[in-house]
Amino acid sequence: MKHSGRARQAAFKIILISLIAFVVVWALIAFGTVMVVVLGAGALAVTPFVLALWALFAVFTLYFFRDPEAKVPAGSNLILSPAHGKVDVVDRTTEPEFMGGECQRVSIFLSVLDVHVQNAPVSGKVAFYKYTEGEFMNAIRSECASCNENVLLGLESSEPRGIKLGLRLIAGVIARRIVPYVKLGDEIVRGERISLVQFGSRADVYLPLDWKIKVKLGDHVTGGETILAALE
Repeated sequence: MKHSGRARQAAFKIILISLIAFVVVWALIAFGTVMVVVLGAGALAVTPFVLALWALFAVFTLYFFRDPEAKVPAGSNLILSPAHGKVDVVDRTTEPEFMGGECQRVSIFLSVLDVHVQNAPVSGKVAFYKYTEGEFMNAIRSECASCNENVLLGLESSEPRGIKLGLRLIAGVIARRIVPYVKLGDEIVRGERISLVQFGSRADVYLPLDWKIKVKLGDHVTGGETILAALE
């Protein structure tokens, strides 16, 4: 599937950087000691501890950047969850930039234990793209959408044709990098990978008022699989 493996590439990049940092730390300890004997003993003593910490970090990084294939459900007039996480807000709000006014909102909190690859909720086209700099409040607070660094994607559905929905990817206190896989004008297919947010974040989905929300507060949703809303 499109963009398969990009999350794992990001994981290996971070692991490589951390390995270089480990080597630098070990070298500083080894060459920072004046006495050769003390140097050898000190470096030898701390090496297993530092190496064990790096190994734990590497394992967690590989786990965090896991990237499962979405089992996209069949059916028409469906909007899928774009993110993996817990639904903690279902309400009405105003999104003027793409939705053009009042709409429904489903907000999904992604903990550090959730998959952080996002999937296309519909097939269609990326009709709007806006990156906004901001703060890095804890993403567990739903109000962080108004002040945190974020990317707003406006999607125009091809099935049903012409439906507009927005997806705001929000960085958190730990997640400080949003990596979109798509750009303005790209065609997307429901369930395909469209972005990656690193280490804890939030995704706000803006939906038309006439769509029926199929999830409730507290539900844990799966990107590209869980039906978020349907046209009835």
